[in-house]
Amino acid sequence: MLKIPIINKSPFDLPKYATTSSAGVDLRAVLTSEITLAPLERKVVGTGIKIALPQGYEAQVRPRSGLSAKHGITVLNSPGTIDADYRGEIGVILVNLSSENYILNPGERIAQLVFVRVEQVKWNLQDDLENTTRGEGGFGSTGK
Repeated sequence: MLKIPIINKSPFDLPKYATTSSAGVDLRAVLTSEITLAPLERKVVGTGIKIALPQGYEAQVRPRSGLSAKHGITVLNSPGTIDADYRGEIGVILVNLSSENYILNPGERIAQLVFVRVEQVKWNLQDDLENTTRGEGGFGSTGK
């Protein structure tokens, strides 16, 4: 199990997994009072959480499916990446894609955080790439 150093400046418990098989921990909105997200409005919402990821990992900020499906609230740059060398507060860029105002309350679960192993690459410059059946076909070339 990966151990992550964390600072919690929020009034809430540490982020936790909702079930034993959950992929991500829930992040909560740290607000002094409720805020309104108007249709198509975006806001960065703080979580009060700072982490220190080990080299070779990233944390991905992802939408919560219920918030998206029921209210049209999602994470704008999904998934948002938290790099291993970032030490600031985790913020979540929320956007309201519905046609109605959404009231966001302090402590509301607004996103989930998933930890992923990543590798950096070393480029190997070529004049040509190995050919495949698909070739350069993209954007729906393999079917609907």
